[in-house]
Amino acid sequence: MYIQLSQLSMEEQVECLTKALVKIKSINGTSGEVKIADFIKNTLQSFPYFKENPLHVWEQKINGDTLGRKNVFAFIQGSKKNAQTMIYHAHLDTVGIEDFGPLKDIALDPEELQRYFSMHNINEDVQRDARSGEWMFGRGAVDMQSGIAVHLANVLHFTKHPNKLEGNVLFMVNPDEESQHAGIISAVSELNRLKKEKNLSYVAAINTDFITPLYDGDSTRYIYTGAAGKLLPCFYIYGREVHVGDTLAGIDPNLIASEITGSIHNNINLAENIEGELVLPPSCLYQRDNKEAYNVQTAVSSHLYFNYFIYERTAKEVMSQLIGLSIEACEKVEKKLSDYYELFVQRTNLPKRNLSWKVDVVSLEDYLEELDQKGVNAQACIERAFEQYAHLELRTRCFKVIEELQRLDPHQSPRVIVFFAPPYLPHNHLKKEESRDQQLLYPLQAAVEKVGKQTGETFQFKKFFPYLADGSFLSLHETDEEIDAFTRNFPGWGIAGAIPFREIRELNIPSINMGVYGKDGHKWTERVYKPYSFGVLPKLIQETTVQMLKSRYACTNHI
Repeated sequence: MYIQLSQLSMEEQVECLTKALVKIKSINGTSGEVKIADFIKNTLQSFPYFKENPLHVWEQKINGDTLGRKNVFAFIQGSKKNAQTMIYHAHLDTVGIEDFGPLKDIALDPEELQRYFSMHNINEDVQRDARSGEWMFGRGAVDMQSGIAVHLANVLHFTKHPNKLEGNVLFMVNPDEESQHAGIISAVSELNRLKKEKNLSYVAAINTDFITPLYDGDSTRYIYTGAAGKLLPCFYIYGREVHVGDTLAGIDPNLIASEITGSIHNNINLAENIEGELVLPPSCLYQRDNKEAYNVQTAVSSHLYFNYFIYERTAKEVMSQLIGLSIEACEKVEKKLSDYYELFVQRTNLPKRNLSWKVDVVSLEDYLEELDQKGVNAQACIERAFEQYAHLELRTRCFKVIEELQRLDPHQSPRVIVFFAPPYLPHNHLKKEESRDQQLLYPLQAAVEKVGKQTGETFQFKKFFPYLADGSFLSLHETDEEIDAFTRNFPGWGIAGAIPFREIRELNIPSINMGVYGKDGHKWTERVYKPYSFGVLPKLIQETTVQMLKSRYACTNHI
């Protein structure tokens, strides 16, 4: 690969590498993630610098991963041999190709896709981009094989010119970003190991996850100085099942689920209001009852969960908010059913029965305390359930745990139990009021301004990368108390999954996203804009790296 790259300009190198990476089927949750990791490692090992320093390229296996997935690292030591180190990182997995339908056979072939979109008017914008020759199509073209290619080209550049570095560069690629973030979570321990063994000081991490227009005609290149977080709030809804011939006496968990969904899904009033930021509302990702086959009994329980972005809000605040909304939803259901029953009695002239449609709402933390007071060994039940249902998808296992706890409850009353399930992503961003972050913002802004003048590009800074990224796991803003409020509402924390919060806090690496520019990420029309992504972005990252290391080196020497 090096021989091929050495004959090309940097822009051509990035295009060549992107095309090669796209053609590798690296879908999340498949062995393709291993295949592409091997390709990246072999590419790095072909560079002369790493032939001379073979120990500067290595891999880290993901513990317990049945596919054998791994992180790949490469280290470039600058000429000054000091501790200051910039991190380049990207994820190597992509989403699937089912959305390509009959075009699945060419989903990883940029040339064939460009020809197809040039000939077929699927969409005027898509056809115009395909005919321009300035866009590369294909699954992973923008999310995010082109981002890896940019980093690899810059790694090659700095291995040839280490004298330009006042510090070091650490490159890493991670699997599983599109699902559970197992790669970056595992990498936390490796980053801490390197920090201690090599006495490194991490200046910042640059991610190249894709940026995209925020509105029609938007050509601004956004730089994000932090990452949005994510919660997955779940609702286990236990009703009162009845025969359909007596349905007014029951409490249908689906009716409660629909009320909760209606009050939360895409409710912009629930989103944080942060000036100048793209802040997204919660959205429903899953809603279904527990019935596996047809019968004339109403459902016993229903399961519901949401994608919930967090930017400055804490899990404790979100839980309080969702408990309140659930109580309101249950009160609406109670009144609706009571009113329906009153009308039914009037029409039929039947005597009234003593019925109640009251539904309790409780957080998992409070429910576990309630069970403890009733003499139920909740922890033993949680451990048994996770072992019993180990074959199930992770979120389904969490619901099974709650179901088993509910079965041990002697009262068996209708209720909504609110809890959190994986994945969880912390939020972080650079803060102007903190001196360390100020010292990073100055050289970052200087680099962006310089490249902007050279290229004519318009850049704009924002705090939070809005689409979820691995940078969430490199620093932590939440306090221990705020983290505890999350883990206490997570069934089987440490069994179903755990995040090394203490190690992340020790790292405390500022996360910056300077992404490749493209459109339609995760769609079959996914494409990356070559002039900016292959030509401008590598230079921007080079300049940022040089400026930040120089600034930190000068600051350290001054101290």
